[in-house]
Amino acid sequence: MKTEINPQESKRAFAFELWKKAAMPKVTLFKTLKISRVIKVGKRRGMKTNMLMCWCIGQAASGIEEFYTLPVGEHLWQFDRLAVNTVVLAKDGVARLCDIPFSDDIQKFNADYLRLTKQVYDTSKDYLLGDEYMVIDTSALVECDLDGVVSVYSEMFSNPFLAWGKYRRGLFKTLLPISFQFHHAQMDGFEAARFLNALQNAIYKLKV
Repeated sequence: MKTEINPQESKRAFAFELWKKAAMPKVTLFKTLKISRVIKVGKRRGMKTNMLMCWCIGQAASGIEEFYTLPVGEHLWQFDRLAVNTVVLAKDGVARLCDIPFSDDIQKFNADYLRLTKQVYDTSKDYLLGDEYMVIDTSALVECDLDGVVSVYSEMFSNPFLAWGKYRRGLFKTLLPISFQFHHAQMDGFEAARFLNALQNAIYKLKV
């Protein structure tokens, strides 16, 4: 459910006033994740790497309360559910958007991921959950070895955004540089850094 809350009565009151009208209110952090566990689990359980990354993102975000609020212009919205968005290259060759409702149950999330991304591919139409979910956007640009991505800011687009490219195999570990962009009225660097640490921990805790 989506509910409007008074920013001045929230813990984000000071940051909201400071950043709501900023020309560039988004901040981007870069981190290199160790994802050997993702590759191992994907092979053992027959799961897609991108799905596992999306699930770990949702798992990490679900424990941080700032992810359940979203600033949009002069408004601050509160949500009780999260979703993770992924980009699908559809049958018509056009990049489409697909929202996957987050579930703590990785099997359910995987089933929804496979069903919904196939639907988007087959129909060449976006699948968006609307206002009932706080959506975390992602983009996997696996054709290229990237160090990070900075997205264009628009008042119509204030959702958190994670992007990554091709992972890098080493002798004993597999690394993945990612970028995490967030609206400063939604969270501060402290919460963003805590999320990135939680994301790494969620990867470590994946069950084979």
